[in-house]
Amino acid sequence: MKIRAAVLETIGAPAPYAQSLPLRIRDVELDPPGHGEVLVRIRAAGLCHSDLSVISGDRPRPVPMVLGHESAGEVVECGAGVTDLKAGDRVMLVFMPSCGCCLPCMEGRPALCEPGAASNGAGTLLSGARRLHLDGQPVNHHVGVSCFADYAVVSRRSCVRLDAELSFAEASLFGCAVLTGVGAVINTARLQAGTTAAVLGLGGVGFSALLAAVASGAREVVALDLNEAKLALARELGATATINAGDPDAAERVRELTKGGVDCAFEMAGAIPAMELAWRITRRGGSTISAGLPHPDKRFALPPVQLVAEERTLRGSYIGSAVPARDIPRYIDLYQRGKLPVDRLMGEHLALEDINRGFDRMASGVAMRDVVML
Repeated sequence: MKIRAAVLETIGAPAPYAQSLPLRIRDVELDPPGHGEVLVRIRAAGLCHSDLSVISGDRPRPVPMVLGHESAGEVVECGAGVTDLKAGDRVMLVFMPSCGCCLPCMEGRPALCEPGAASNGAGTLLSGARRLHLDGQPVNHHVGVSCFADYAVVSRRSCVRLDAELSFAEASLFGCAVLTGVGAVINTARLQAGTTAAVLGLGGVGFSALLAAVASGAREVVALDLNEAKLALARELGATATINAGDPDAAERVRELTKGGVDCAFEMAGAIPAMELAWRITRRGGSTISAGLPHPDKRFALPPVQLVAEERTLRGSYIGSAVPARDIPRYIDLYQRGKLPVDRLMGEHLALEDINRGFDRMASGVAMRDVVML
């Protein structure tokens, strides 16, 4: 079948993207779903910094590629072997398929699925297949989802059924921003009530982490970002203090506010200066947790003496250390109970043709979670 999709054909296009047009809206051929796969009508797809990192080249991926990894839609057709979904089911798509058979999956850590990581890096579905074609040539899938299109074929292992009464725009945020940010706080850090936390980088993931820290009962939640409007929103959403990350005295101010540093510092910006600042504001015995994804060539200088003498912990958090089928319904329930007001993070609703302008908004730092409606 023919679909409309935003195709990235080369990486590293200069901004503004509304002029250089790194994403071209093309008519792409989509094969039917194979064994264990599902055809989904995409209804909403969020714009994430991870997509921007592919466009800029900070997150190298094979091209040409249909981008997009945070979305919700409806099942149209199930391939052979899919018996627990049916046409008409509402689903959210998750950007790390889990095979269920490798060692991390068997240990209850599907975010670290080994075949899933391999297929995502190769630009294929979990099966190893490519179902997208342009001008007779195969097109790569973005982390098994490729949702900047009106239809997508995905692995059943990339789908979580959506049973709650939620709009598609709201639901799309739970597939990446909420799953990653909230999960980093609840699953990776296991943040306890009465502790202190800081969140560096107030994008969709960072704001989700802030909401989770507030919901978890942290007595101090410090938000740091370069954008004053985002810092103002952070105060409205429960941050006890906000500090501009560009302030040369930012670390000292956090340490003074929290009497020596925070129990958990969450780096969500994907930038080495943010990582360094997060380390500096973590107290003795505390944890620095990163869900940011800087360029793979970037390096962070870690003082080993602090790691040992201060019993510090540095941890990564991928997809919020989540079990998506378990965690997404829980986070949606918290949202519906008013504990995680992620609707406050929603930005503009865009047409697919406006997607390059949406990434200009993201690159400028002003955008919240813009969503393409399809």
